[in-house]
Amino acid sequence: MRRFGLIGKKLGHSFSARYFAEKFEREGLQDCDYSLYELPEIECVKEFMLKPNLVGFNVTIPYKQQVIPYLDDLHPQAAEVGAVNCVQILPDGRKIGYNTDVDGVRVSLNKLLGGDKVESALILGTGGAAQAVDYVLRERGIELKVVSRDKSRGDLAYDDLTQDVLSAHRLIINASPVGMFPACDDAPAIPYAMLSGSHYLFDLVYNPLVTRFMELGAAQGAKTLSGIDMLYAQAESAWRIWNE
Repeated sequence: MRRFGLIGKKLGHSFSARYFAEKFEREGLQDCDYSLYELPEIECVKEFMLKPNLVGFNVTIPYKQQVIPYLDDLHPQAAEVGAVNCVQILPDGRKIGYNTDVDGVRVSLNKLLGGDKVESALILGTGGAAQAVDYVLRERGIELKVVSRDKSRGDLAYDDLTQDVLSAHRLIINASPVGMFPACDDAPAIPYAMLSGSHYLFDLVYNPLVTRFMELGAAQGAKTLSGIDMLYAQAESAWRIWNE
């Protein structure tokens, strides 16, 4: 039995196990198992990685940066991003970190923006997912500012989001867990009344499929996209890595 899984602190929101169970059934892969592993502290990953027949695993909140010291090597892209959401365990036991969130962000922005050129974006949040978003935006030549509750960790605080700032940044990406199940009524504290039909809102949260962030943006005419396409794209990229 080839084992795969997802590690994180709380995983009640995750669709990953269901996604891979359906994939294994659809493709007739009876020798594969994908499970969820809630780790109370990142130090627990050392014991987790000793599981027999573990081929690879995904990493989510809050361990995408914290897991790096426990790995033997990083793919260059993961090193540049500074966060890991996919780990491959080689036959010799070496553990290699990758970032497949980048693939998910690329797919999602292509779908959301279509052919529209956006010059500036706001990233809400400063964690590992935000770093993948930062990487893709810079790759596309999109200027960005990071918004954080703690201004010392970003470029702007939420109180700094004036009409001028929002008018200058038509793409707003929620890379924080705000609004994720079970806190589905929560939304990032941006001034939604200042949004317009020229704005694009991308929420990396995929559970619920339509978040409060998306609802409030759509009410102002903004185009919105959830994180479900990102989830699927990064999962398929991880699967290709594990089967190299």
